[in-house]
Amino acid sequence: MTQPLRLGIAGLGTVGASLVKVLDEKHDFLLHRCGRPIEIVAVSARDRNRDRGVDLARFDWFEDPSLMAANAPIDVFVELIGGEDGPARDSVNAALEGGRHVVTANKALLAHHGVELAKKAEASGLLLNFEAAVAGGIPIIKAMRETLTANSVERVYGILNGTCNYILTRMEQEGISYDACLADAQKLGYAEADPTFDVEGYDTAHKLVILASLAFGTQISIDDIYVEGISNISPADIEAAAGLGYRIKLLGVAQKTETGVEQRVHPTMVPVDAPLAQIHGVTNAVAIDADIVGQLVMAGPGAGGMATASAVAGDIADIAKSLPGHQQAPALGTPATELVPYKRARMRAHEGGYFIRLSLADHAGAFAAIASRMAEQGISLQSIVQHRRQSAVKDEAADAQPVILVTHKTTESAIRSALEAIASDGHLADRPQMIRIEK
Repeated sequence: MTQPLRLGIAGLGTVGASLVKVLDEKHDFLLHRCGRPIEIVAVSARDRNRDRGVDLARFDWFEDPSLMAANAPIDVFVELIGGEDGPARDSVNAALEGGRHVVTANKALLAHHGVELAKKAEASGLLLNFEAAVAGGIPIIKAMRETLTANSVERVYGILNGTCNYILTRMEQEGISYDACLADAQKLGYAEADPTFDVEGYDTAHKLVILASLAFGTQISIDDIYVEGISNISPADIEAAAGLGYRIKLLGVAQKTETGVEQRVHPTMVPVDAPLAQIHGVTNAVAIDADIVGQLVMAGPGAGGMATASAVAGDIADIAKSLPGHQQAPALGTPATELVPYKRARMRAHEGGYFIRLSLADHAGAFAAIASRMAEQGISLQSIVQHRRQSAVKDEAADAQPVILVTHKTTESAIRSALEAIASDGHLADRPQMIRIEK
């Protein structure tokens, strides 16, 4: 019989335990598909006595994942610990230095050290697979790394965080506040006790920089990304967006521009008939605009034990099916030594339409002043609407009126300059809200 592919799994939380179940249940199926058995021989986790619903007594146990990566009789080290440094980074380095392939679901590790790890893997003829690190069960990494090789990608963007999408969906469908939605998300386990990493856009940013590297052949650069979360989105914004034919989604967007590569995460107005506007709840979706295939949209579960374990198992199966001496695609699509330095585009030069909500004080000449300040920056207004106060806009100041502006294509620097001037004129009762519009 062909020698089995031997695994060591570090991290036995929800995903790790689910992976053990999947590999047990699908053992014969994977043997048929891969042509060789896939066997777990060693595991590592912090708590040896915790009940995880699977039999772990048959595997060698290692307290230290780095020792397992370096010394266990394994062919593939599966890292499900999490975190950009510490045991995750140390053990992955130990595995690569010891001649073991690596499969990881760790977006933070890759966002901060992905190029370094890819170089180390490729120099030793090893595989570094990470399908589960971005968008859970959606096979977007394999598609970008292999299937779309002949395409030049112009833009990659999507809904990459289920917590934020769940909150925005509930706010729209039920008319409830951000705080109430967040509390429910925490009760249901969709959001952590400290939700900052999710709701302020950092989780999306970690995933986006990996996609950008695959799309444009650049080095990963987590420090050169504009990040804005959803905590400032109000029911008034949701209501106004619906009235204008849009939905608000937290998008990660990476695209080529004349000045470099632009990476940004922020709430976005998406037309209600666009594919991404149909993505509700905790579902993720990724869209790619490319020169040959056109637009490709993939949607599915972005998190959860089984969905993530499915992606990890797929990465393991790819290694099991690989032929000796056959070189698979580089980890980041382009050989790590050939990735070009990341050149950050000028974010303030971003062009597009903008939604602006102003809480306008009851002052004579306020409307005229707004129009004048917009004209000074060369901003053309598509529409200007003064909303009546309704239940969804009860957060407006008592002596102010909510005013909605929608601009034609303009630059972000022009919008910000105009809003600063309007605020200095003393016509605003509250901080203005600005949301970009994606066509």
